[in-house]
Amino acid sequence: MFKRFTNGCVRVVNRWLPDPFLFAVILTAVVFIGAMIGTQQGPLELVWAWGGQGGDSSDGFWGLLSFSMQMALVLVLGSAMASAKACKRALAAIATLARDKKSAILVTTFVSTICCWLNWGFGLIAGALLAKEVARRVKDVDYPLLIASAYSGFVIWHAGLSGSIPLQIGAQGGTDILGVNYYAGTMDTIFHPVNLGMVIVILLLMPLVNYAMHPDAAHTIAVDPALLAEEEEKLYKIETPADKMEHSRILWVITLVLGFAYIVYYFVQKGFNLDLNIVNMIFLFLGILLHGDLRKYVDAIADAASGAAGILLQFPFYAGIMGLMVAQNPETSVSLAGIIANFFTNISNDITFPVLTFLSAGLINFFVPSGGGQWAVQAPIVMPAATEMGIEYGRAAMAIAWGDQWTNMIQPFWALPALGIAGLSARNIMGYLVIVTIFTGLVACGGFLIWGAFF
Repeated sequence: MFKRFTNGCVRVVNRWLPDPFLFAVILTAVVFIGAMIGTQQGPLELVWAWGGQGGDSSDGFWGLLSFSMQMALVLVLGSAMASAKACKRALAAIATLARDKKSAILVTTFVSTICCWLNWGFGLIAGALLAKEVARRVKDVDYPLLIASAYSGFVIWHAGLSGSIPLQIGAQGGTDILGVNYYAGTMDTIFHPVNLGMVIVILLLMPLVNYAMHPDAAHTIAVDPALLAEEEEKLYKIETPADKMEHSRILWVITLVLGFAYIVYYFVQKGFNLDLNIVNMIFLFLGILLHGDLRKYVDAIADAASGAAGILLQFPFYAGIMGLMVAQNPETSVSLAGIIANFFTNISNDITFPVLTFLSAGLINFFVPSGGGQWAVQAPIVMPAATEMGIEYGRAAMAIAWGDQWTNMIQPFWALPALGIAGLSARNIMGYLVIVTIFTGLVACGGFLIWGAFF
């Protein structure tokens, strides 16, 4: 029964799920038509809004350049840190805790979840590397399930320290949406008791859920030994004065002192008020520290940068969609975002609104598989509606964040880096991740109902 269900899900996904960039294009077309019908604006007016009104507006195609860079750095810096030799040695040490197939799944799920909570880029890579180390030690574990377990930790990234939505709305001065400033500190988002509670429930129970899916011996797929071959460490020749400067310990130390001095002073001045910039700075200098050499770190960044291609290509289209959503008919002052916000307001109350937002965000994530892009598309809808209904901004923002991370389990875009390291395709792990999606969806719905009823 389970196999038929998961195999059916895999067939549907592989048949109908195009590249995420095409999703962005399709959603652009859908929103364009919706804006024409809903706001009674002409195509030229909407094209002008989509492109950014000739550069005279922060909305439109190029309206998210700064945010795009921040999100690309989250992935690149986290990936570069995970590739450090010191980090790999730590993962190898953790892998020794896996002594049989049960502990293999439990350890991989638990550790990858913690890593993704700390930094999603780091967690994606570290989880895949840990799974391979575990596979070297436990020969009878199902390798696709092991990789799926590593990736399943990604389901809580947006509730963690690198979550783009809580860090954006918690930035100094808040964030501007439709001319209104919205602010919610990290104590009202990432560190809110309900958010932490949902994370802890998933952290403790999801390893058990994953292990419960382990196939019997007859259907277990062992790892291909060729996939476990160690990569040769790059050797550096230090011959020229330029080489000596690139590998200089003095320059390495100066760089670290400057970076960590700023980080410490930031927390002295600002307290524990995280935003994307300080999170990226922490992981930048931690990466430099762990690599132990500036040249090695430069090469690690170069290797990690290819993973950011999707962000760089898709974010302008997300920004264009945001421009279409907020474009107002000059005569009626009606926008598509306003129409949808009013709809949400009319069908929900202060308790059910975050749950409905979570579910809608999960659906939209299929089309916009990026937390930053999701915020750009959905915030102009959700936040004005939250204001009208008197719902605290932190809860509304986290509903979008949880919806975004939820369906990442069956939207394979972010699994690609891990799958590349593992030597597998989305087809191999998707069946298992359907169950993870169902489990985490129930946890999130219950959590937001509790958040609304008791907090």
